[in-house]
Amino acid sequence: MSHDHITRRCFLATFASAAASLILASCTDRSSSGSSSKTDDSSSSVGTSVLTKPLKNGYSTGIHHATITVKGRGTITLELNATNTPITVSNFARLANEGFYDGLTFHRVIKGFMIQGGDPNGDGTGGSNQRIKGEFSANGVTNAIQHKRGVISMARSNDYDSASSQFFIMQEDSSNLDGQYAAFGKVTSGMEVVDAICDDTPVEDSNGTVAKDNQPVITSIKMVD
Repeated sequence: MSHDHITRRCFLATFASAAASLILASCTDRSSSGSSSKTDDSSSSVGTSVLTKPLKNGYSTGIHHATITVKGRGTITLELNATNTPITVSNFARLANEGFYDGLTFHRVIKGFMIQGGDPNGDGTGGSNQRIKGEFSANGVTNAIQHKRGVISMARSNDYDSASSQFFIMQEDSSNLDGQYAAFGKVTSGMEVVDAICDDTPVEDSNGTVAKDNQPVITSIKMVD
């Protein structure tokens, strides 16, 4: 089984298929033990501190809903499970309420796998000023949400606690991501928008890189409740 080259854009997740493994990419390349490998802080806006407890912003327990409006495509409605992933959901809600995501893009699209967005740099190297603890079993946190079609999850680097603002939405099931990435909700309506992005967005390579001019634009992400 071959592996695509892991670049500095490394929010990486492994997607195994019979033919190859693909990676979900983002901003730093650090192992979970904390050792550094080709980390270039000058290319990333991701902060160095790690949020290890949920924010006290009203989104740390229960079920919440959000919408992602994609320019010219429509709206994706999300159900977010804060009881399952309180740190992830409270941080995502904070960014949404601050307008952080408004005008950003989906910079990586792999048909039959997922769409990835939420990077202010638009190339997989950026994030917010806050990293968060990875809420998944490989990092010692119980997470019952499986990476099935429509599930939203956080992208990260080798470092288990490196997720920031980048997220991905599954177009198809990928059980090998379970326990390795912080899935925190699911699409309840608007999967046709995800499918259209996967079907219609031209990519530059097998890693799903989308040229800047072709990146679907996130008009806004808003918390509903």
